Amino acid sequence: MSDAPAGRGGPEQRRGPEQRDGMEQTLTTRALAEINACVDLAALEEARVRWLGRRGALTEQLRSIGSLPPSERPAAGARINLISERVQHAIEARRADLERTAVARALAEGTVDVTLPGRGEATGGLHPLTQARLRIERIFRNAGFEVAEGPEIEDDFHNFQALNIPADHPARTMMDTFYLKDGCLLRTHTSPVQIRAMQSRAPPLALIAPGRVYRRDSDVTHSPMFHQVEGLFVDENVSFAHLKAALHRFMEAFFEQTLSMRLRPSYFPFTEPSAEVDISCVLCHGRGCRVCKHTGWLEVAGCGMVHPRVFEACGIDAERYTGWAFGAGIDRLAMLRYRVSDLRLFFENDLRFLAGFAGGAP
Repeated sequence: MSDAPAGRGGPEQRRGPEQRDGMEQTLTTRALAEINACVDLAALEEARVRWLGRRGALTEQLRSIGSLPPSERPAAGARINLISERVQHAIEARRADLERTAVARALAEGTVDVTLPGRGEATGGLHPLTQARLRIERIFRNAGFEVAEGPEIEDDFHNFQALNIPADHPARTMMDTFYLKDGCLLRTHTSPVQIRAMQSRAPPLALIAPGRVYRRDSDVTHSPMFHQVEGLFVDENVSFAHLKAALHRFMEAFFEQTLSMRLRPSYFPFTEPSAEVDISCVLCHGRGCRVCKHTGWLEVAGCGMVHPRVFEACGIDAERYTGWAFGAGIDRLAMLRYRVSDLRLFFENDLRFLAGFAGGAP
């Protein structure tokens, strides 16, 4: 506040104590009335700034005390501080009332009317990969096979050594396999389940091993975690012809259509002889399309006769028993059966995509 002209005194000096008391009482009344009239927190904050802010009315009153005679300053300061405290308490009380009102309003608006008719429940369904896996299991169970399971964290013996995979094989490198600190690893196939079965039971054996497997690979047709099913049949006088017949019957049952099948010579450390399994394209029926790269054929599995060294590692007499094994990607079979072009759709959990499979039967 500006200084008064010399010899006349400032405004506060010209006012007597009675006038100042009346003005302070008026300010108090106005401040409390304005605070009580606030209907929301924003208005209350504006009122606080007008009265107690840096340029608020009560703050200006405190600054004007310097213009009073020294003998009157203590009493005037005490009165202004008392008024400020009353106003501050009124603001806090009003804020608490407004907050309670806001909470009560929100609760009232969010109240559920239990008398309203129900909205109904959306029909759920199995994930397409689960549907494919259950379908595979049902087909092989009907053929007399059992479904075997095993650990997803494996040791080197069951995942590599017992399967005749040499120490310098590329599959053992960290570029392909997820290793753990204790020397174990995330299984790269479900073949270890077959090894454990052959170690614990004597032939004959007929089983499939579906499950999650892990490899360092990720693109449109590959995922670091994917699903695989492997089959094993061990008995006396088992031949390659039995393997071909079983796989052909399985593929036709899975895709529910008549298919041609061919076996191409290949190499796997755990089978001898080995072959890649091709079927006629399930989309164009062998005529040629984008999916089969216009060849009319689709590669869907690998197979072969169990290598004698695998039998030796499991304690099975390779002179008496023979067996066949195969492996296929459940994700790959599901993509073909459900005509899905990108493997990543199975793992993105987009409800719009998954809704198309709701209610589907394996």
